[in-house]
Amino acid sequence: MPIPESTKASLRSRLEDRRRERWPSLTRLETSFRGNFAYVKGVDQDGDELALLRLRYNGSASRWGFAIYLASKDGYEDSVLPSGMLSGAPEEALDCACGLYLGETGAWLETRADDSPMNF
Repeated sequence: MPIPESTKASLRSRLEDRRRERWPSLTRLETSFRGNFAYVKGVDQDGDELALLRLRYNGSASRWGFAIYLASKDGYEDSVLPSGMLSGAPEEALDCACGLYLGETGAWLETRADDSPMNF
């Protein structure tokens, strides 16, 4: 299922807003699209790129499947978000990946409290 252009623009905007808000050590995000996937890289102040995550479009601009980039595999691994869900807001996915790669795992707890409480 191809991602509509309006959804691509919305996704880029939402992720960039979250980067500015929560991840100032990244100067920008680069988001590319292939099929029903969005690939997100962060760029630091030295211009170095850091692969972060892949989002899977399932027909909803508000809920995306999530895969974390694993350098050890040089690829993506489908993952569960901190909320315990397999899909969720793109901001939650960005917080999860940045929390891991930028060493601020507390972001997972803040994201869960703010965006999507866990239900047991």
